[in-house]
Amino acid sequence: MPNYDLVIIGGGAGAFAAAIKANELGAKTAIINSGLPLGGTCVNVGCVPSKTLLHAAELLHTAKHHGVPGIELAVNKADYAAVVANELALVEKLRREKYEKVLKGLDNVTFIEGRAAFVSSSAVKVGERQINADKFIIATGSTAIVPEVEGLAEAGYITHIEAMQLKTVPKRLAVIGAGPVGLELSQLYARFGSQVTILQRAASIMPSAEPILTERLQQALTDEGISVKTGVRVTKVVTENKIKTVFYASETGESTVEVDEILLAAGKAPNTSELNLAAAGVEISDKQAVATQSNLQTSQAHIYAVGDVTSLPLRLETTAGREGTYAAENALNGANKSIDYHSVPWTVFTDPQLASIGYTENQQMAELKVCACRTVSFDKLPKAIITNRTEGAIKIAIHPETEVIMGMHILAPNAGDLIAQAMVLIKNKNTIDDIDDMLPVFPTLSEAIKLAAVSFTKDITKMSCCT
Repeated sequence: MPNYDLVIIGGGAGAFAAAIKANELGAKTAIINSGLPLGGTCVNVGCVPSKTLLHAAELLHTAKHHGVPGIELAVNKADYAAVVANELALVEKLRREKYEKVLKGLDNVTFIEGRAAFVSSSAVKVGERQINADKFIIATGSTAIVPEVEGLAEAGYITHIEAMQLKTVPKRLAVIGAGPVGLELSQLYARFGSQVTILQRAASIMPSAEPILTERLQQALTDEGISVKTGVRVTKVVTENKIKTVFYASETGESTVEVDEILLAAGKAPNTSELNLAAAGVEISDKQAVATQSNLQTSQAHIYAVGDVTSLPLRLETTAGREGTYAAENALNGANKSIDYHSVPWTVFTDPQLASIGYTENQQMAELKVCACRTVSFDKLPKAIITNRTEGAIKIAIHPETEVIMGMHILAPNAGDLIAQAMVLIKNKNTIDDIDDMLPVFPTLSEAIKLAAVSFTKDITKMSCCT
């Protein structure tokens, strides 16, 4: 007889969402976790700590660079160690309240501390203990990729985990990678006084995003003193007298930068190597991610996988949580639920923020062979002009025949909040005419959405504020 109806391997957002749903369904469930504490990446070393530190950095930057004539704000003290202490205290509080206390309230769920590895398709081992189950959900997350660079291991480096816990700001910092983690932490440390150099292998930062917005974001970072090197490959690191010299190659030859610390932000690899998935007959991709169907089923019908350990389109706390809920329902109730990833927004929490949902121009061109897109710069937006934040822009993609909104991409302060409006518009299959009929408050940044929609049919430079 199986020990459990369901075994969940992992302790992050996806795992907890699955456990909560399984508990609601009355299933006898075990959740097995090792590595990061309960809560996984998001609460411990991801969303919560990074956004706490970014908020502090934004306050510091705004005080010095608000741009309002006649007002001068004095920053008397910037104690980074105290800022980090507050961040770590908040992490501990949320982990306790949102995970540890929640787990204790799940009457049908048993927590097991330890590393699980499959011994067959119906059993895992934790230490010397074998645990059998009818169904499994794999939610073990991912780990920062360490590039194969000569001298890197000897020189030493930090990942996002250590970056959330440093008590001092490196005087000079090299950041390898320009995805969300690399960009956010680069700006964070730069605003606290670090001389930051970003080394990005791709030709642009955030290469999957809209180029017109990433170019503006890169310019904003450059204006703050961050050096951004794109199209470069880190070749080696040499250490002498605690100074790390990073060598990188580009089309123009080899260059170097001397730093005190190196932050790795070149992506994350799925945590599958220690699961012994071969024993369970679970297929993985060439990138070691668990292969899943749209209903989150693996190659074994009774085993599901969610979150960063998979090759699903988006790697977000929000999607991992919903995937966990759906996986539990699908596994235990025979449901067939899946996520429409084109209706899920994502945000890079730089300042300005970069937020996106749905089709980009390149994706629309690839699928429809044509793109109906419009971009509106925030120098056309009254609220942005009032607040002296005109560096942003918004881009909308619509279906060329039906005029239904297919994608929206925003670079702006609080773009992560604005993109929620786009989520509703796309989910409800609204058109640009629907947006034209809406009346956003004046003056707000949300007017950008209406301006972008109206720009498909009118010259917005000839419109007054009240129209």
